[in-house]
Amino acid sequence: MASKKAHLEHLRNVNLFQGCSNKDLEKIAKAGDEITMAAGSLIVDQGQTGREAFIVIEGTVQVKRNGKKVGSFGPGTVVGEMSLLDHGPRTATVVCETDCVLLLLDQRHFMGVLDEVPTLAHKLLATLASRIRELDRQHFG
Repeated sequence: MASKKAHLEHLRNVNLFQGCSNKDLEKIAKAGDEITMAAGSLIVDQGQTGREAFIVIEGTVQVKRNGKKVGSFGPGTVVGEMSLLDHGPRTATVVCETDCVLLLLDQRHFMGVLDEVPTLAHKLLATLASRIRELDRQHFG
């Protein structure tokens, strides 16, 4: 089992948390639970409602959208972040390509961190706005 300090290194590489301080990341790491999943395990299923996100600590996951492979991703990758924030349907299916160690962030604990550290919510909003702007530029020019 990786230490919470090791989880910090992975959280630093997550785009969603790019504006967070070490103290913010420590709170997020403490709110998470490390889980292990075998190769071939379904992490999230497109269209299903979700309430958690997963950060890859070890291993590789495959992401498919509408049955088409988007890519394979390793440590530092976060999946399910939109459902973590809005409890909406999953936008992709994610399966473990290899045995994986994941940091599970459930909505209840994560929202508790946001309630405890409101400035963290501001940082996340800024990061999400930046992502939306980038997607807008890619789509509309």
